[in-house]
Amino acid sequence: MDVLGREAVIRYEANDFTLLQDGRFVRCAVTGQPIPLDRLRYWNVELQEAYASPEAAFKRWQELHAAGRV
Repeated sequence: MDVLGREAVIRYEANDFTLLQDGRFVRCAVTGQPIPLDRLRYWNVELQEAYASPEAAFKRWQELHAAGRV
């Protein structure tokens, strides 16, 4: 079994998130890196994506702007 346990399912909200399915981590949408829930700080409400770091969040922002999605 994975050291981190089960992956959570989350609904990301403006200032918080709601746990929809119990788990201990989510995956970064950019890097695929597991993010323990107690370290989750960056996400995008509109895309419902989590990011492991501000750098990963910025990379996604750049990708969206380059593709004209924002």
